[in-house]
Amino acid sequence: MKRGSKFSFHVIVVIAAIAFIYFSTVFVFIDQWFGLWSSPGMLNAVFFTVVAAMCISNYALAIYTDPGHVPSSFVPDIEDPEHIVHEIKRKGGDLRYCQKCSLHKPPRAHHCRICNRCVLRMDHHCVWMNNCVGHANYKIFFIFVMYAAVACIYSLVLLVGSITLESPKDDEESEGSYRVVYIISGLILVPLSLALSFFLGWHFYLILQNKTTIEYQEGVRAMCVAEKGGYVYSHPYDLGAYENLISVLGPNVLCWPFPSTRHIGSGLRFRTGFDNVPGAAASK
Repeated sequence: MKRGSKFSFHVIVVIAAIAFIYFSTVFVFIDQWFGLWSSPGMLNAVFFTVVAAMCISNYALAIYTDPGHVPSSFVPDIEDPEHIVHEIKRKGGDLRYCQKCSLHKPPRAHHCRICNRCVLRMDHHCVWMNNCVGHANYKIFFIFVMYAAVACIYSLVLLVGSITLESPKDDEESEGSYRVVYIISGLILVPLSLALSFFLGWHFYLILQNKTTIEYQEGVRAMCVAEKGGYVYSHPYDLGAYENLISVLGPNVLCWPFPSTRHIGSGLRFRTGFDNVPGAAASK
């Protein structure tokens, strides 16, 4: 499927913020604290550059990777003995069907009003990427958030260190000339570090539960309904913490920090905790 232009105002803001944080960290914070061409200065500059490069590359991949769309030929096979769990409508009990796309919905797929199509294992539409976060780019998105959080926290530490510790540089006017950079950087890095750390923790929790953001919200409602009926709600795709983790990040731990997605499958069917339970069904 051809992708249109992914640039938007929000994407430009993110790119500008990344560029500003990188140059202020390397050429101001590290330079003022250690001296850029000293051994610790070069070591910190190289490490931060690697983190920034991973952040930028994963951001670009998350933007341009199609999260996954429903094939026009998809039809759920309700007689398939190897896939006995099917999501059905909350009202009527029919198999889920998208009237806007005129297609059956595979499990965990949802229609995005902004992208105007059904997205496989949709988590949410991210305005900061101008793209949906779904089956094919969820790991890439998660890795991007991880590197972005590390970069912001690392930059904030260098900012604080360059202010509080005595600089080896002899230029007494440098502090005044860089004051605006320090103020702007602080206003950007403090809220970003907090927000990204929370966001990273939230999505790590979702991965351990094998839930999307949409499924978490639906699970809260389903739990309330189940409690009223005297039942215990169980998320159908929860396979246990370790299985949930490798289903998103992959079976090879060495590949977890990298945007490898060869393990994810088609996105049209997913393992569930009810695979070996005859007659099980998941309601939607």
